[in-house]
Amino acid sequence: MPGFLSWISGLFATKQPAPPAPEARLFNPAPENPANDTPDTGPELAQHLEDHLFSWLLDAEPATLRADLSVWDEVLEELHKRLTNNRMEELPRQPMSLPMLMRALSDESTDRHRLTEIILGDPSLTDQLLQIANSPYFRTSDHAIESVDQAVFVLGVDGIRNVISAAVMRPMMAARNSREALFGQRAWRWGLTCARAAELIARTQGEDTSAHFMVGLLPSLAYITIRRELQRICRSRTATGEPEPALIRHALARYQWATCQLLANEWNLPPKYHAYLLAAERPAPRQKHTPLTDGMVIGTREVLRHAHQRNLAEEDLPKVVRLTPEQISSVRQALQKMLREGGRSTVRS
Repeated sequence: MPGFLSWISGLFATKQPAPPAPEARLFNPAPENPANDTPDTGPELAQHLEDHLFSWLLDAEPATLRADLSVWDEVLEELHKRLTNNRMEELPRQPMSLPMLMRALSDESTDRHRLTEIILGDPSLTDQLLQIANSPYFRTSDHAIESVDQAVFVLGVDGIRNVISAAVMRPMMAARNSREALFGQRAWRWGLTCARAAELIARTQGEDTSAHFMVGLLPSLAYITIRRELQRICRSRTATGEPEPALIRHALARYQWATCQLLANEWNLPPKYHAYLLAAERPAPRQKHTPLTDGMVIGTREVLRHAHQRNLAEEDLPKVVRLTPEQISSVRQALQKMLREGGRSTVRS
């Protein structure tokens, strides 16, 4: 993919880690360039929402996340080099069954029995798929789904695509130790909510719902990947081996989209997945917001609201996304129902 390689080379052209970006790095609303003198408050509101997200994910006060990072220069430089040279030791490799599943799901002639056979050929995927299919994020009724064939039949092709995406990624997000347990749990909940929001918005705009669901999950996987890479580097250079919240926050903000692109490249995802990620990271002036851009804003806002954290005022939401009030309301209601039922569920999600 020459275009992607050129982009990634340009991103890492400098040898030294770049300073923290002053603008929102996760949420990047394209500038409106209005004809009148009304200021565009979208970027500032988006930055505040990102700050609230990091405080929640890292379970830290905002002041803690603004701590001086000068003592971590060598760690950041090492992370930078690993990203530059594609030497991320914690970058998840492509799941073995993913290429076959993607080919089968894109082939209109594939019937549900063939799809079931492919899934059953990977026992670990089968277990994850049934667990995910019965979670509040995907369950369509009060009746439990007891087999892969039943899941394919009940959820349909689009539904099973999203369950497969979540089932493939869930083991990669599972906490390895108590220190990353809370971060991993919250990042997974955030990722699922943003992915569902992107999917819902894509449906209203006639775009690929499954592709947007998968790219909506990638930032959360990128976050756990960056955190683990930092921990690996710190373990080799410090006594504690545990990166400070401010260090994690800076690394996430600086490298989240680059890591998403590396994941998409490592997994050989189609070019349009890279395009969706790039459009969310670097929107052009007056560019139409993508489902991923707006989905992550609304998904983040609703996750923080459900967790009783500071978020984005309801009247400010239309200033950051480009959806009609009816579309915003519809997506929010679906997410709130999902989060509410997820909080009551005994199924880990």
